[in-house]
Amino acid sequence: MPTTPAQDFNRSVIEEFRANRGKVGGWFEGEDLLLLTTTGARSGAEHTTPLGFVRHEGVLLVVGSNLGAPAHPAWYHNLLAHPQVRVELGTDAFDALAVPAEGARREELFEAVVRAAPGYADYQERTTRPLPVVRLEPAEPDGWQPPARIRTLAGKLLEVHTWLRAQLRHVGAETEAHFAARAAHTGPGVPPAPGLGLQIRQRCLAFCQGLEFHHTSEDAHLFPGTLAHHPHLEPVFDRLREEHRTVARIQGELVALLGGVAIAEPERFRAELARMTAELNAHLDHEEEVLLPLLEEVPWPPSGP
Repeated sequence: MPTTPAQDFNRSVIEEFRANRGKVGGWFEGEDLLLLTTTGARSGAEHTTPLGFVRHEGVLLVVGSNLGAPAHPAWYHNLLAHPQVRVELGTDAFDALAVPAEGARREELFEAVVRAAPGYADYQERTTRPLPVVRLEPAEPDGWQPPARIRTLAGKLLEVHTWLRAQLRHVGAETEAHFAARAAHTGPGVPPAPGLGLQIRQRCLAFCQGLEFHHTSEDAHLFPGTLAHHPHLEPVFDRLREEHRTVARIQGELVALLGGVAIAEPERFRAELARMTAELNAHLDHEEEVLLPLLEEVPWPPSGP
């Protein structure tokens, strides 16, 4: 498929960035530049885009300026559909959670961006759409500390389960904090209570996508491989697969509620999140009881085909 001049230009910038430890000449010489890799909202393919950035309060900010065009850039639509992104900065590369700022917070951050890079004010003047300001936050939940070293497949499975539990707790804590803030919006003259924000939406959507990948991998690889060595446990694996289907149905309800930029039914979202928490924790407890003893002797990472 032929490429556009813009695609050719981006490709040359990406190649120069990676070849020169994050340094780029030409238009971008002396500018703060990163590479943002998003997952296509429709295609599911990875797309890498060179972007200017601003550091503010210890977090990287990128702006969906699209040079002041009427529509948001494609990478912004991608991160709304798939919040977990990959960032390359200098010689470092890391996963991040992309969270667009909202309301007064967006105005505050945009002012900070313009102070550091005044050109964004010119882009904003060219269009009536508010330019999105996106925070690239740590992808891991608060307090997450990965194990120092994993030696067995049992350890790897437990690491993934611990990460899923931590992500779910993080979403739950943010949701309850939101409802506490809503409860404080009472009395005459008080502005309407805020809706569930993009912070919760992005974190929960990333959790759902990570959970789906994990269960799909188990169904396709871990379960058949383990069952081949322990055929007498087929009823146990049938139950685990059925639990996957139950969790997937709840996950589908959550993803449907997260389909819009705003979460339209906060109370229903809260109820579905509580149901997910109960079902998933029960499933993970059962799976660990069954699988961890079987996987303790399997080395990780795998040593061969």
